[in-house]
Amino acid sequence: MGAADEEYDYLFKLVLIGDSGVGKSNLLSRFTRNEFNLESKSTIGVEFATRSVRIVDKLVKAQIWDTAGQERYRAITSAYYRGAVGALLVYDSTRHVTFENVERWLKELRDHTDAYVVIMLVGNKTDLRHLCAVSTEEATAFAEKENIYFMETSALESVNVDSAFVEVLTQIYNVVSKRALEKENGSTSVPKGETINIGKDDVSEVKKSTCCSTA
Repeated sequence: MGAADEEYDYLFKLVLIGDSGVGKSNLLSRFTRNEFNLESKSTIGVEFATRSVRIVDKLVKAQIWDTAGQERYRAITSAYYRGAVGALLVYDSTRHVTFENVERWLKELRDHTDAYVVIMLVGNKTDLRHLCAVSTEEATAFAEKENIYFMETSALESVNVDSAFVEVLTQIYNVVSKRALEKENGSTSVPKGETINIGKDDVSEVKKSTCCSTA
């Protein structure tokens, strides 16, 4: 990344949410450092990493926050969600209970963010095909009902990890671009170091994804 990572057109804050042990930290490390740690332990507190990607003709820097899924860390909720314009809601495809808890996580996310937040439901650990407990069809139906995006990933095999993050960033960028075009000055640049806030009038731009895929 180097010096190129220091220059960007947009900075978007994303959050990773979901139960403990679903693979949030490994999704983050795979996307930002292309690393996977089999001995990964539960995250304590909050950590974040960044990666810049080019979307259309703009360099977008993603600041991705990861926190523990355990109940005892829920006191940090408000600060964790503040300013987030995108979220990856992760469940473990081999543990149905983590999918059952997605609804609660989604409610918490919506309670602490504005209506425009772009949400991607992520079914992780598709490499463990023989242990699959949540079908693609079941997850797709939930995503369609909640009007959110959906993708299945494997942080271990690096399947769809980049695609999931980039899709969220692209959808946020599309909303920002639409808003910028509607402004008289037509400016799409922002001061360096500022996060993007999207007005609620732009919600209609965020639609369901048809990019559901299997590993």
